[in-house]
Amino acid sequence: MFEYNPEKHYPKETESRVVIRFQDCDPLQHLNNAKYFDYFFNAREDQVPKLYGVEVIDFIRKYKSAWVVYNHNISYVRPAKVGEWVRIMSRLLWFNHNTIIVEYYMTDDTQKELKTVLWTTMRYVTVKEGASTNHEGAVLEFLRATSENLDISNMTISERVKIIKSEL
Repeated sequence: MFEYNPEKHYPKETESRVVIRFQDCDPLQHLNNAKYFDYFFNAREDQVPKLYGVEVIDFIRKYKSAWVVYNHNISYVRPAKVGEWVRIMSRLLWFNHNTIIVEYYMTDDTQKELKTVLWTTMRYVTVKEGASTNHEGAVLEFLRATSENLDISNMTISERVKIIKSEL
């Protein structure tokens, strides 16, 4: 069960190393556009429990609430190719009282070439009614501890791509 620990250091970014599978590629041997989502979500699902000691189901059980996706914004920069090893990073980019934006990005194995950037926007809702609810208590503290909390109010994903590329 999830318990926020104020003494613990919570990394702001997750990282996974994966190989692009043949079965997930198109005839040009590029990762199928829809498969990027699977790679991103699987990587985060694998890393969050390791880094933070929490599973999404813990939030559902304890707080009777969960985050639901209502928007994706993706930018394909360079193709990931069959058999290629890539790095997938994710981080909580921003949050407010009931919404979060998780940023995912993929690079080549050396982290020199950006492949893709995805912003996923999610609303925190009650499980029973599906109504929006506020982040409170330990959930809010967890978000503060793990979020970059960047001001992205006037930023486009194209601008974010440029920033990430410059940081590689």
